Amino acid sequence: MTEVWISAAGLLGSTIIGSVLGFFIKELPHKWNDMVLGYCAGIMLAAATLGLIVPAFEMTTQWWLVAIGVMAGAFFLNLLDLVTPHMHAITGLDPEAHKHNSTLNHILLFVMAIALHKLPEGMAAGISMINTSEEFTNWSVSFGIALQNIPEGMVIIAPLLLAGVSKTRTFAISIAIGLIEMAGVLLGYGLGSTSQVYLPVMLGFAGGAMLYVTSDEMIPETHTHGYQKEATYALLVGFMTLIVLDKFVA
Repeated sequence: MTEVWISAAGLLGSTIIGSVLGFFIKELPHKWNDMVLGYCAGIMLAAATLGLIVPAFEMTTQWWLVAIGVMAGAFFLNLLDLVTPHMHAITGLDPEAHKHNSTLNHILLFVMAIALHKLPEGMAAGISMINTSEEFTNWSVSFGIALQNIPEGMVIIAPLLLAGVSKTRTFAISIAIGLIEMAGVLLGYGLGSTSQVYLPVMLGFAGGAMLYVTSDEMIPETHTHGYQKEATYALLVGFMTLIVLDKFVA
């Protein structure tokens, strides 16, 4: 259980780090922004496959249950997207975006979109922490999500400050969003621990949710400013980073 609290605290801490950086880095050049997001996307892809989906298939002979879980996780995030704006639509980086999406209502929707995605992301980390072999702890998913939290935490700051929200309240909002993810870690671990029978399905569900976020939110954002090649290579580096890390940790 100690590892679960470390994972939860780490995810909250990475969000706070990103938020603090957001106060100092008001605008990140598109090239570097796309490369950072591409790197994080590669981390997320590796975490979803190596940390969640592959272990799920290894736990059961009923592979179709895992496949259903993956699709259900993606569909769940798809439902969230029906009521919240796409992350790449309001990043706070483009002046043109500010002109059309600078109202407080739109910004609050943007913040809510990130907050809603934090719960399933936290659950993915919590589910992955369930140690069925009791030989080692799977840190790959938590590490991948933590890395992604840093640029995402930075993205939250600029739109809120632009809308006139005070720095203190903006920082409090970022912490609240991090606490939602922290609660997701505990919830995911608790649900996954209740039944080993449904654990492969839940691992697949969490993996599908992460794959959906990566494909629908992160990768499209890196391909809209003319730096898709750089972002693609950054994605490959991120993917290999977690594979190598997983090899040495395991």
